[in-house]
Amino acid sequence: QVQLVESGGGLVQPGGSLRLSCAASGFTLRSGTIGWFRQAPGKEREGVSCISTSGHTLHTDSVKGRFTISTDNANNTMFLQMNTLIPEDTGVYSCAVSPFTFPHSTCLDQPYRYWGQGTQVTVSA
Repeated sequence: QVQLVESGGGLVQPGGSLRLSCAASGFTLRSGTIGWFRQAPGKEREGVSCISTSGHTLHTDSVKGRFTISTDNANNTMFLQMNTLIPEDTGVYSCAVSPFTFPHSTCLDQPYRYWGQGTQVTVSA
């Protein structure tokens, strides 16, 4: 049984930073495609950052230069480091994994099989 458990969300002022974690069990992160997604109030879920099986990373344009996705393979955990946060980054952030290999240029748009429960990130003064 695959389980993904996120942590690290919270309330932060604009310009601040947060680091989200996603601990995986039942699935080895380096064996598949992994990603972070978010859903803002009243909006559809969007892909934020992903890592393909080849190790390439991809970020949606609005977070390039501010967010970094990474993994700790020894602890089977993935991270999303978020810097210079803005109010538009507010939303529920979820990690997701897929056992399939996707072209890295499309890993934000592919269907993922397993999802975490989500963690709230609120950027507000």
